[in-house]
Amino acid sequence: MSKAYQVPFSFLIPFLLMSFGLAWGILGLYIFLPKEMVSVFGQLTGNHPLFFLAVYAPAIAAFVLVARMGGLAGVLRFLGRALLWRCGTAWYAFLIIGIPLIFIGGSALRGNLLTEPFPFTSFQTLLVALVIAAIKGPVEEFGWRGLALPLLQRKFAPIWAGLILGVIWGLWHLPAFLLSGTQQSDWSFAAFFAGCLAISVIVTALFNRSHGSILLSAIFHFQLMNPIFPDAQPYDTYLLIGVASIIVWLNRKAMFTKEAAVTDVIPN
Repeated sequence: MSKAYQVPFSFLIPFLLMSFGLAWGILGLYIFLPKEMVSVFGQLTGNHPLFFLAVYAPAIAAFVLVARMGGLAGVLRFLGRALLWRCGTAWYAFLIIGIPLIFIGGSALRGNLLTEPFPFTSFQTLLVALVIAAIKGPVEEFGWRGLALPLLQRKFAPIWAGLILGVIWGLWHLPAFLLSGTQQSDWSFAAFFAGCLAISVIVTALFNRSHGSILLSAIFHFQLMNPIFPDAQPYDTYLLIGVASIIVWLNRKAMFTKEAAVTDVIPN
């Protein structure tokens, strides 16, 4: 690509500083100054505007750095990666059928598949939940897979880049586990962290196979948060680890070499 638009590897440091600084700063204030924050901004929940701002931190950081390097033209080229949709049929089958089966299977192993009622009482509440899921977590992918993964793949083979990013991604979520009112506060961090590693490896393979698609990474992220799927914690994590192992084996040449790794943040 044009050297003028090349985002340097060193941009990974300010990306992480902004991503962690904004997210941990907001959640940290609620952890250490709960009364003051609640009195000014209200109780923090998963749908609070400040929680959305914290979730959007990686995307905000990515757009700031892409704009710094490439200006408006660079941002538009970066956004073009959110329109990439070409990928193998097997990957689409995994996104549409495989992920739901993971949650259904995990819920069956947990024993709550047929015992818990459908959580939505009307089509309107279901639609609202789907919209919130679509505009929350998937936006992170502009940062994690949009900027961080291509930079890491310049230095490491995809398997190691995916695992490194999985560690970073998992730790980034940590403050949410320390706050009541967030979805993560009811989960086990150890299982979630292991799941982040498995998910990061899976999406790395998908990302490279789709030539750096942010769109498919975001769809994958949405499916993991899809509110219509049953609660399968922690068995969904175990199944995701198994799926990640299979995907690594099937794509072992691409995962352990940098030959097919996408390394451009701003494409030609």
